[in-house]
Amino acid sequence: MTRPNFFIILLLPLVFSRNDHFFQLADGGKRRIHIEDDLDDVIDDEEDEAWKQWGKKSTPSSDEFDPPPSDLSNMEMSQIQELMRKQHFGPVFGFVKLQLGVRRTPDMVAEHAMKWTKVLRTAAIEVKFMGVDTSTIMFTLEKGENMVELTEFILNEPEAYEIKIGDQVFRRPGDPPLEEVIEKLQCNDKT
Repeated sequence: MTRPNFFIILLLPLVFSRNDHFFQLADGGKRRIHIEDDLDDVIDDEEDEAWKQWGKKSTPSSDEFDPPPSDLSNMEMSQIQELMRKQHFGPVFGFVKLQLGVRRTPDMVAEHAMKWTKVLRTAAIEVKFMGVDTSTIMFTLEKGENMVELTEFILNEPEAYEIKIGDQVFRRPGDPPLEEVIEKLQCNDKT
């Protein structure tokens, strides 16, 4: 018998299996497991509460929604604004003023915006930052209830000076208003 014929005879059992189905060499090491269709006697006691509640509409707990007081006449405007900020659930947009007196390129501002977006995304806060000019970044916050976390994060960043959301301005305690900083920088430039 010649050598090529000998190898063909040896390979034929590998190509065809016992029940005349084509045998793929890649399937050779895999075991096949047959699962019965009749599973009435199977007991599944591994379900937890989260699995049982899956798919059901959640009802807000009384702790999540604290309605505002009905009489706002005894409150100051800052208290009313703070109350509204806590109750805000929709999207919010605002601006971050960066530290003045620092030279930046538009690319540097875009890097700050991208970094802040990625860091807050890891904290499950859906916010997008976009550079407006070399000293301003605009943001869009999807869920207004995350405003407190957003302002705390931004004011902890050394590049940020203040945040403006609507008429509200947030800055670090003790920092002067933006107008004073601009005036001071202009006086320094004249000398």
